[in-house]
Amino acid sequence: MANAPTPHNEARPGDIAPTVLMAGDPLRVQYMAEKYLENPVRFNSVRGMLGYTGTWQGKPVSMMGHGMGMPSIGIYSYELYHFYDVQSIIRIGSAGAYREDLRLGDLVLAQGACTDSNYASQFDLPGTFAPIADFGLLRKAADACERLGVRYQVGNVMSSDLFYSDHPQADKWMKMGVCAVEMEAAALYMNAARCGRRALTICTVSDHILTGEATTAEERRTRFTSMVEVALSLI
Repeated sequence: MANAPTPHNEARPGDIAPTVLMAGDPLRVQYMAEKYLENPVRFNSVRGMLGYTGTWQGKPVSMMGHGMGMPSIGIYSYELYHFYDVQSIIRIGSAGAYREDLRLGDLVLAQGACTDSNYASQFDLPGTFAPIADFGLLRKAADACERLGVRYQVGNVMSSDLFYSDHPQADKWMKMGVCAVEMEAAALYMNAARCGRRALTICTVSDHILTGEATTAEERRTRFTSMVEVALSLI
């Protein structure tokens, strides 16, 4: 932890809990911290990427933004694992549904993450790496969904480098049974694997690729509470 603070995180060693819940939107992080954490203290505001540490039911937990895309979450999760001794990162984000049986507001527990990114090339592997979640976190999250009566699916997500594409290829991923598309899980899972730590992505369906249904930015910020409650139950 000698490299803390970092160029992107002004926290000092000990400021961040062993488990961190991460969301793309730092304003969503602020909302969650104020709503759920007891005595939240802000540990980071560098580049507007807010981070807070507090307790939930007496247990220490941190919440932090990760921005959009794999390069962004790659930086923040790397620093949390390597420089702040974080053991588990749970991404709580939004995703676009690829399956007809998913509805707006349903949760997707990302068992694995397909990707069109070149992120894995840095590891110089002699083949294709399959980024997967920590099974202990995944199993507990599924149990929590059952207990809380939350609609959910477990399966593959597509972690895309592109939000706007000249050549959309969603239909090809749908044929392979991929549940939803998002932009960060694959990089998070690779960083966790390389560091020997734990990670899970829980996404709320914010829009539907097949039906065209969508939520607003305000709804994504303040109404996607089920995934937060599921994530907090894993601490």
